[in-house]
Amino acid sequence: MTYGELNACADRLAGYLRTLGVRTEVPVAICLERSFDYVVAALATWKAGGAYLPVDPSWPAERRASIVADAGAPVVLTRSTLLAGFSATQPRVTVCLDTDAEAIARVHAPLEPVQTSRDQLAYISYTSGSTGTPKGVEVTHGNLLNLVFWHRRAFGITAQDRASHLAGLAFDAAVWELWPHLSAGAAIAILADDSVRMSPPHLRDWMVRERITVAFVPTTLAEPMIAMSWPAHTELRYMLTGSDALHRYPIQGLPFTLVNNYGPTECAVVATSGVITPAEQASALPCIGTGIANTPIYILDENLQPVPPGQTGEIFIGGPNVGRGYRNQPELTARRFLSDPFRPIPGARMYRSGDLGAMLPTGQIQFHGRADNQQKIRGHRVEPDEVASVLARHPSICSAAVTGYGDVADRRLAAYFVSNEGSQPKPAELREFLAARLPDYMIPSMFMRLDALPLNSSGKLDRAALPAASMEPERGHSDYRAPETPIEHQVAAIVSELLQLPRVSRDDNFFLLGGHSLLGTQLVLRMGDRFGVELTLRHLFQAQTVAKLAAEIERLIVARLESMAEEEAAELLTLLESGR
Repeated sequence: MTYGELNACADRLAGYLRTLGVRTEVPVAICLERSFDYVVAALATWKAGGAYLPVDPSWPAERRASIVADAGAPVVLTRSTLLAGFSATQPRVTVCLDTDAEAIARVHAPLEPVQTSRDQLAYISYTSGSTGTPKGVEVTHGNLLNLVFWHRRAFGITAQDRASHLAGLAFDAAVWELWPHLSAGAAIAILADDSVRMSPPHLRDWMVRERITVAFVPTTLAEPMIAMSWPAHTELRYMLTGSDALHRYPIQGLPFTLVNNYGPTECAVVATSGVITPAEQASALPCIGTGIANTPIYILDENLQPVPPGQTGEIFIGGPNVGRGYRNQPELTARRFLSDPFRPIPGARMYRSGDLGAMLPTGQIQFHGRADNQQKIRGHRVEPDEVASVLARHPSICSAAVTGYGDVADRRLAAYFVSNEGSQPKPAELREFLAARLPDYMIPSMFMRLDALPLNSSGKLDRAALPAASMEPERGHSDYRAPETPIEHQVAAIVSELLQLPRVSRDDNFFLLGGHSLLGTQLVLRMGDRFGVELTLRHLFQAQTVAKLAAEIERLIVARLESMAEEEAAELLTLLESGR
């Protein structure tokens, strides 16, 4: 898609949105898959004067409905194949870009440009909320402009660059991937499928093939990629990473520069940034850099006073990238967005991040984790109380608590619950209940039944008194049943290797063993390579156990055999039976 085509499509859709009442400060929900249409919809919303609200199509319908309702979005832009998920949202207008294409095309009136101010709402991004419901972060055009101008200067972005678009569409990093590059006239490769986005070696090969010059790669994928060998003809100049604590330094000889970044959604994606160079014997984790342009970083104590260099305090962020606040939550906004006493500018504010850090003598910032119970799960901020709130709605559960466990690189959630008298819900049942209401990264890996939740002297949950969570995963069945067929043996071996388990039962549920969508993508890729069939994450979500997954693979193999010549089919069967 050329810039001319993008602009023309966005103008037509913007004109249509104006006929629906979209004006300044009006949020428009966008629920689309990774596509050109997604970018057109976001740009059209701005051209109409509104603010866009990313809604991930993979979220459960209930979560999509609650977010659209909370934001007060009167218009939803989607596609007819995704429409079912919005049955409960009752928006004033739902626009399907496929079935409403003719109506949109009939808007021919010249589009008068809107006057956009820096304090006007640009987008709303929802994150996990400690009160049990997601909270919407309001980001203005002025907030976003600071990010755009800094990024273009810091990384020398020109029209000759080719950027990637890999982040989850409702993850604020997707904002960072789009607008700095589009505003510079650069090209963006947006159509990488999940099999590429979730596999470090496939992602490396795709970047080389697509001649990507600047890429944001989430930390969990970047760490193995900066330990790989890269072709000499790689055109990648910068690999930008963030979303989780970085634990690895890049190896010597990489053809690109690694840049570590940190920033909460409340501060327009990025607040600090720094180049990470190879280190032979580093004794500390890589730093998160220094404040980006116009962004002072303060390390303060409980009295909001600066702590001495090298000492740990809470990270506060100032400057023009500090967002407007939380949608419909003035009290929470007042607690987190404070007046900035360190800058003599009227109205200057700083954001209280809840993260801990230390300012080193070099000016670099060392990240030291969270000051509260918030968890970082696979790059996503998760409030355990939100998960517990949803779990407590299960009809068999009286009360529930959720906490994090494991090291930072493999952080997981553990759920503790007290069931109603006479009820003993199984982990698989509880997981299924949560999966219908929460994104997969918010589903606990462990469920433990208790007679009562521990309380402290004030009658509040005593998290420290909860039983220790085990990294040993739960299983869907109490009895081990060995794999039976050759394909079951091979599937079990792949799952065991991927999840680093000594053995896997044919009845074990992949997700209760600690699997998630990122590992699931790797599992699907390995099994596709092994058996020569087209597997997707949908197959895994539907099957879940080794036995059912093996049965689905057998079905796909039979379908492939039926389309083959007799000699080819015999050769394939021989290879499968030999385990090669």
